[in-house]
Amino acid sequence: MTKKIFNSIVITSVITNVVTLILMNVIDISSTVNVGIFFASVLIATVFALRLSRKITRPLIEVNPDDPKINYSEINPLIKKIRTQKGKISRQKHEVMNGREQLSLITENMNEGIVIADLRNNILSCNSGALKLLGVKNVGEGQSIYLLNDSETFRHCIQNAMGGRNSSCILKTPDGEREIIASPSNTTDTVNGIVVFIFDVTEKQQLETMRREFTSNVSHELKTPLTTIYGISDMLANGIVKPEDVGHFGKNIRSEAERLIILINDIVSLSKLDENSIPRDDVETDLYELAEKILERLRHSASEKDISLSLSGEHVSIIGNRTVLDEIIYNLCDNAIKYNKVSGRVDVKVSHIPTKILVTVSDTGMGIPSEHINRIFERFYRVDKSHSRQIKGTGLGLSIVKHGVIYHNGTIRVESKVGKGSVFILEFPTENRK
Repeated sequence: MTKKIFNSIVITSVITNVVTLILMNVIDISSTVNVGIFFASVLIATVFALRLSRKITRPLIEVNPDDPKINYSEINPLIKKIRTQKGKISRQKHEVMNGREQLSLITENMNEGIVIADLRNNILSCNSGALKLLGVKNVGEGQSIYLLNDSETFRHCIQNAMGGRNSSCILKTPDGEREIIASPSNTTDTVNGIVVFIFDVTEKQQLETMRREFTSNVSHELKTPLTTIYGISDMLANGIVKPEDVGHFGKNIRSEAERLIILINDIVSLSKLDENSIPRDDVETDLYELAEKILERLRHSASEKDISLSLSGEHVSIIGNRTVLDEIIYNLCDNAIKYNKVSGRVDVKVSHIPTKILVTVSDTGMGIPSEHINRIFERFYRVDKSHSRQIKGTGLGLSIVKHGVIYHNGTIRVESKVGKGSVFILEFPTENRK
């Protein structure tokens, strides 16, 4: 464009000069020869002007934009500005690239998912966490966001965000539950796109389910004895109980009151273990002697079902909370008796190996189906609700055992066969040994 303009200026200048000469009568165009000379001069001047313009403009045309160098002092200020602008653009480009790399590094190492999409539902950015949480592969930039999940719940959430409203939903996937939070990206009152955050809320939802179940179970467990106590006391207050039956009804009230006290004590104990608010009143405790005393306390209930109790192993001392250790072993032995068969057997063994202290409680009872083993330590969880309701207990024993073992940095595992019995193995680190 510059070359054409320059050529036009030169040609126009030549013609203008010739016309000026004619007007000034410098040349006479009255003869044919003079006319020929005139046009020949114009042609020659034009050719020379074009060649000269090419020679002048060639350095400008062939200049290297990455390193502009030219010997024309008239345009050196322009070249300087070009260099300055190029340097500024280069620095800005470098900063943008560094920013993108840092953002990519951060988002790719997040456990949460982040997706950015435009108004046409096309993905502009999607980190690997989003693909992992939603269980999809080979979905990336330029593709539809609905390839991440095609459920109606997900579509509704995305469409609400596209409409300018913050939206959230819970998706159930084969690997767990995911919370989707979609927010519009606005410029003044215009939606330019959306940003979608994806979180793994599987554990949170499970805890919420457990909380609801716990509340329901506690309400039921408290309501049952209270109803019995209220009913019996109402009968006594209205004098409709025969004098000879007063003692019997009084025993029922005491029994239900004891059940309430045990339940409340178990709830308090479990709450303290949950919150780790039990004082670290650790003392040296001989686990063999502790187990021996616990079996003696349970001997009467065992004799009612003709269950034999045995203790073997060796004296092993541990530094820990004696009350909590007592509850752990007591609940395991108590359950071994409750869920045992008539004329069965309960065996307790205390031992140690170089790296662990072991307490084993085994029984010959009904056993636990394999699909229930991972859930038996949940609060109020019962394998056979119809049968278990007939057995006295709060449903919190094994949960207390689990949290008590964790309190002492130990572990518990279960081996069981339906109809054959169960074995509970407690393992404590030798650091706790005295």
